[in-house]
Amino acid sequence: MSDPTRSEIARSRRWVIKVGSALLTNDGRGLDGEIIGGLVAQLAALKERGIEVVLVSSGAVAAGVVRLGWSRRPSLLHDLQAAAAVGQSILIQSYEAAFSQYGIATAQVLLGHDDVSARDRYLNARGTLTTLLKLGVVPIVNENDTVVTDEIRFGDNDTLAALVANLVDAEALLLLTDQQGLYHEDPRLNPEAELVETRDVHDPELDDMAGEGGLLGRGGMITKLRAARLAARSGTETVIASGRMQDVIGQVTRGVPLGTWLRTGKRPQNARKQWLAAMVQTPGSLVLDEGAVRVLRESGRSLLAVGVRMAEGRFERGDMVSCRGPDGREVARGLVNYSADETRRIMGQPSAAIEGLLGYQSDEELIHRDNLVLC
Repeated sequence: MSDPTRSEIARSRRWVIKVGSALLTNDGRGLDGEIIGGLVAQLAALKERGIEVVLVSSGAVAAGVVRLGWSRRPSLLHDLQAAAAVGQSILIQSYEAAFSQYGIATAQVLLGHDDVSARDRYLNARGTLTTLLKLGVVPIVNENDTVVTDEIRFGDNDTLAALVANLVDAEALLLLTDQQGLYHEDPRLNPEAELVETRDVHDPELDDMAGEGGLLGRGGMITKLRAARLAARSGTETVIASGRMQDVIGQVTRGVPLGTWLRTGKRPQNARKQWLAAMVQTPGSLVLDEGAVRVLRESGRSLLAVGVRMAEGRFERGDMVSCRGPDGREVARGLVNYSADETRRIMGQPSAAIEGLLGYQSDEELIHRDNLVLC
């Protein structure tokens, strides 16, 4: 039964739904046609209700490993890419065959980091996906694993799903996993652990439940929390729920209180800041003092050199850098106006001192507020 408290979820008319390889392959034993058929039946029912859906699907590498007759997942990059190339066609054929029974057309969309880090390609990807949705097509999105390298990959399909939600301005994101949702404690160690039913996505207590230092970090919840916060930048609500539950998609989208709902507070950023947020690769980082952290979070102002304690990594003017507080937690990301070497010379100093220290001053701000997104 739907819950009035989840009426906002139930009103969503554009969803991004992410399913992992463990669900599709029955824990790695090759693509499971019955599972794919059940998933597609739920998505077809969603479209019958007039809801648009983008599917972000893993499973290509696992399918390729089985098709190639390998006994286990390889570790070498080129072997993984070969498995992805073989498996991607098998995965899409399986979806196409299942969707065709309902008269629904599908489209394969492979995305790489460059497709969201370059402004023109970001807009092209956005235009393609929104056009497909207008045509009634179900886009099936995956990372372009056949050519991606570790240095430029998204890292997980939770992140990719969140970026797709940004691209299409989705109202809701459903992350299907093998757990019921996010728990206060690890349910594998404490059977009495309570499920987090609803929480503001920016609640700092969630970091302790799902962070690297928490037990659930090993279960992949940290990536889902990060994805939910990334999706929230476009005002997208996120639900984490078990993909093994009967009709989970239909129930969640109708407002049945399943899984964990991470609320956004509906503060969507403009398209430029969504693009900035999508740039997941950062060649360097800045460590800020408490005053600078407070100014960024509470006042939405630019970052000045005076508030920076340390510059890490190697970056040039215009690069995306991560801004972290004294505790090491990421506060924001932005396009920096000075190189790493220049930043080290001016950090901790007022803007009026920049010209004397460098011999020139290109900008008063280290990162202008228009080029800064909070995390």
